Amino acid sequence: MLLTNGRIVTPTGSLDPGWARIDDGVITAVGAGVRPAEPATGEEEIDLGGRWAGPGFIDIHVHGGAGYEVMDGDDACLPPIAVFFAQHGVTSFLPTTYTASRADTLRALEVIAAHQGPIDGGAKVLGAHMEGPYLNPARKGGQSEQYLRGAERDELEAFLATGVVRLMAVAPELEANAGLVEELSARGVVVSAGHTDATYADMASAVERGTSLVTHLFNGMRGIHHREPGAAGAALALDELRCELIADGVHVSPAAMRLVWRAKGPRGVVLVTDAGKAAGMPVGIYERAGRTLEVRGGVMHLPDGTISSSVQTLDTGFRNFCAANSLSFDEAWDCVSRNAAEALGVADRTGTLEAGKDADITVLDTEGQVCATIVAGRVVHRTW
Repeated sequence: MLLTNGRIVTPTGSLDPGWARIDDGVITAVGAGVRPAEPATGEEEIDLGGRWAGPGFIDIHVHGGAGYEVMDGDDACLPPIAVFFAQHGVTSFLPTTYTASRADTLRALEVIAAHQGPIDGGAKVLGAHMEGPYLNPARKGGQSEQYLRGAERDELEAFLATGVVRLMAVAPELEANAGLVEELSARGVVVSAGHTDATYADMASAVERGTSLVTHLFNGMRGIHHREPGAAGAALALDELRCELIADGVHVSPAAMRLVWRAKGPRGVVLVTDAGKAAGMPVGIYERAGRTLEVRGGVMHLPDGTISSSVQTLDTGFRNFCAANSLSFDEAWDCVSRNAAEALGVADRTGTLEAGKDADITVLDTEGQVCATIVAGRVVHRTW
């Protein structure tokens, strides 16, 4: 397959015009110009017509979408989620659990394990993101407090034995979680500080012990005070931390998005959706784990008004973030691709559009609308 006549976003800058060649699911060449001087005979060619083409979007925080949720815990839930998000430019994602019973969490992890890799017509499953249960009740947000708990050795072993856990959000300041960050890091699990009441000092200590990410910055954490910068202040100030950011305009305001860009720069932000089952669905009432949620104002709300998950898609968040910071798409593209890949340790095969990487590519028009999604060299979505 040959992609021609596009604005090709590469790690060293954009090629306008540029082209990219794909063979057996891998990018084999990228070059400047409308097309290569010597196209291969019989090669399928897709004329991008000046559209943007960059590395596929990677969403590391996805609870659900299209009426399905990861915690449904059955084999029918992940394929429609993967297809739905591929239609919005996502080529890889981490299905994300929320705090629940041990049995329900294990079942969800088993389903994720069974679907690792490409899903027909959709995005690839890279592994599981566990948002809890080892979180701080003081910053529970939309998490079910009845299931919040400190780390338990036998339970942790059961979760990790599924072989699918790639990322876990924890409250590093809890005494019951002593040693958890080191344990997870030593076993190859990325640790994110989330739903945490950690102080700045707590966060600095957590970084020294292996924490490298912050879960949905500003939400579910101690905020910034000029005498105690808190978890949010540490997230902005410590270069070792990358920050998840939900750019739906509700969880974080455009002004705060500008603050984040100025503090973290193009390599410190990981845009995520934190999408729930109502993403892509009509405004209305939905049920989750025995609790009623209402979709209004672009997010899901618990009956007491607490925000619980977003209904946005990653392309929307990307457009919002670029608009808030007056950025061109290529200036911010790392925030939906490369940064996530590096955070997860998969940048050797995805996250940038260059020779030798998997052919995971997202195509946008000049307004940032998704026109095509290519996963492992296969076109899974196209609008023209």
